[in-house]
Amino acid sequence: MADPKPEKIVIFATHGPEDPERATLPFVMGNGAAVMDVEAVVILQGTAVLLSVKGCYEHVFAAGLPPLKEQVDTFIALGGKVLVCTPCINERKILPEMLIETAEPVAAARAIQEVLEANAVLNY
Repeated sequence: MADPKPEKIVIFATHGPEDPERATLPFVMGNGAAVMDVEAVVILQGTAVLLSVKGCYEHVFAAGLPPLKEQVDTFIALGGKVLVCTPCINERKILPEMLIETAEPVAAARAIQEVLEANAVLNY
């Protein structure tokens, strides 16, 4: 008998440093999924792509939540994937070499592929 398909969640983040709470929550949820052995993918779109720029997320703090740096570092250490909207970074003149090492620029087709493979999708 084949192994069952592992659970997977995709979380779209559309808020960046301008809204620390909404920037942090996708990674809080991603960490929750990862510790439950659920494959977790965060897709950054809109202003959220700024969080993938080296040196940015270290300075984002939301009242009542752990620092974003702690959340992102934990998410990556737990095997979470960070995908970044290529048109969104291009619009903001963000070059791939400006991104954190684990961020992967992707276009719409890859985002849709991730969604189609997921058991659940969240949007922040």
